[in-house]
Amino acid sequence: MSTTPEQKLVELTKRTGHIDEAKITAVYDQLKPVTREFLLGEWKGGSFDTGHSTHKLLETNNWAGKNFRSVDDVDPIVLYEEEGKRVWCEQYGHAQLREVKYRGIVSAAMIYDNFPIIDTFRYVSHDVVVGAMDNKLTPDEGTYFFYLTKIK
Repeated sequence: MSTTPEQKLVELTKRTGHIDEAKITAVYDQLKPVTREFLLGEWKGGSFDTGHSTHKLLETNNWAGKNFRSVDDVDPIVLYEEEGKRVWCEQYGHAQLREVKYRGIVSAAMIYDNFPIIDTFRYVSHDVVVGAMDNKLTPDEGTYFFYLTKIK
């Protein structure tokens, strides 16, 4: 029996240490798109360590995830305070959800207000998505991949 792309991605989320970006890219390209409405709610963030600088930055800053209140009202970066409370990281501003064609598929994408960054999402399960960050500030660094798990 062959492993589905969704199963492969779940296996990758359980790994610690360095993960080859090419492996995640291959799995990401097989996943289905999601709608903007699917993303509404609060999501906990998880990061793949491919060596991308964003992974270390988010870990250092205690990244909690993202909040999608509506398609036009998104907190792109939410951090944990020392007490464990989730708070919006003001320096990254807000974002909106749109539909964008990325790597051949139209899917929900989060477009930052203050930065030339677009996070495009693909379906893993009813409560997990994987995101690919296209950052025009660091185009030579490659794609940063992360995953989100729905809280509510």
